[in-house]
Amino acid sequence: MHQHRSSKLKSQRDESTPIIREQARDLRKRLTVAERQLWDRLRRKGLGLLKFRRQHPIGPYIVDFYCAKHDLIVEIDGEIHNSQTISDTQRTQELQRRGYRLIRFTNDQVLHHIEAVCAAILAECKKPQ
Repeated sequence: MHQHRSSKLKSQRDESTPIIREQARDLRKRLTVAERQLWDRLRRKGLGLLKFRRQHPIGPYIVDFYCAKHDLIVEIDGEIHNSQTISDTQRTQELQRRGYRLIRFTNDQVLHHIEAVCAAILAECKKPQ
């Protein structure tokens, strides 16, 4: 059974450390080009009137984008992720175990196919939880 959204957000904050929260604030100031392009589409409920948070701490992790209404995490995998496949897999499994859904895109997909990326995010939000 899913927790109520506000209690889940409080739980996320309680599980993250002050260091993680500070890192998330710093990351919000230094978005990559792909993250900035997607954030420009997601911010201010610009995608299907859904509220997204950027560089959001969830426990020990900082996710690129998070929609609480659908427990959906959107990750953008840059060049560094090519060497992080194992840790990404473990992180994904842990977040899924906690009840989150994840959808991943490459930098190239976001930079060159933003409409398809936005359509895929909306389609994922429409799936039953």
